[in-house]
This record gives sequence, structure tokens and C-alpha cells, in this order.
Amino acid sequence: MSTPHLDNATWVLLHDQARLRAELLRREAMNDFWRGTHAVFQRSLACEQSLAMRSAARLKARLTRRAKSAPDAVSASPCRA
Repeated sequence: MSTPHLDNATWVLLHDQARLRAELLRREAMNDFWRGTHAVFQRSLACEQSLAMRSAARLKARLTRRAKSAPDAVSASPCRA
């Protein structure tokens, strides 16, 4: 494969165009990257929040069951003031 013979001005113009195109593509890629990172972070927060809510609900249910099954044990617990 041979390169067509171009004068210096044409090479400079092509180089400038290629550099501008590369900058545009780089900018778009960075924007896509950060947009994706933000989306993953938001999903992570949502999962963590739902996991924490589920854990709190399970703890509440466990404490309620324990209080119903042994009401004297809860009132006689050394942790209560």
C-alpha cells in the first residue's frame, strides 16, 4: 500500500483535522465514562439503601417476635435503664 504524494500544506491540514477529531472523540469517551460511572454509583447506593432497609425490617421483626415470646426477659435485660 503506497501513500499518495501530498504537499506539506495538505499534510498539515490533515494532521490538524485528525487532531481535532481525536480531541472530540476523547471528550465524548470521557463523558460516556463518567456518565456510566455515575449510573453505577447510583445503582450501588440504591442497592445499599434497600439492603439496609431490609436488614432494619428483619431486626424489627426479630425484636418484635422476641418481645412477644418472652416479655419478662426483655424487661429484665441488664441493658435496659
